[in-house]
Amino acid sequence: MNIRRAQEKDMPRIHALLAQVEDVHHRGRPDLFKSGARKYSDEQLATILTDDTRPVFVACDEQDQVLGYAFCIFQQHPDDNILTDIRTLYIDDLCVDEALRGAHIGKRLYAFVVDHAREQGCYNVTLNVWACNEAAMRFYESCGLRPQKIGMEKILDEG
Repeated sequence: MNIRRAQEKDMPRIHALLAQVEDVHHRGRPDLFKSGARKYSDEQLATILTDDTRPVFVACDEQDQVLGYAFCIFQQHPDDNILTDIRTLYIDDLCVDEALRGAHIGKRLYAFVVDHAREQGCYNVTLNVWACNEAAMRFYESCGLRPQKIGMEKILDEG
């Protein structure tokens, strides 16, 4: 398996994997996530793939077929009134094809992202995970991630 920066040729496969993630989110929170929606247009995705502040990495097999991806975003808060000026690599999205889960592709992809963050002088790696996605929470905990902050809600029509 090879992990590399995503390229425009990877877009069809990335879109297919993004659809798997969107389906998990829709099933978990149909009140928030539309069924069958695309997260990015082709133009948006092509722009992201060339943006060095938003690197996208793909794990590929020997035939260069995309098995999974990690969308990342560098974050920093210089001159903020309360936050320190640390550099963070935020994982916006990480997915392995649902047919290939359990083969440690996600762990290798995550480890690659962590190594990249270290090489780029980051203080930490962060991500958000939806509470309805218990499998993802277990995966991230198995990688050593711990809660940093917790988002909470009250749906108003529940009474």
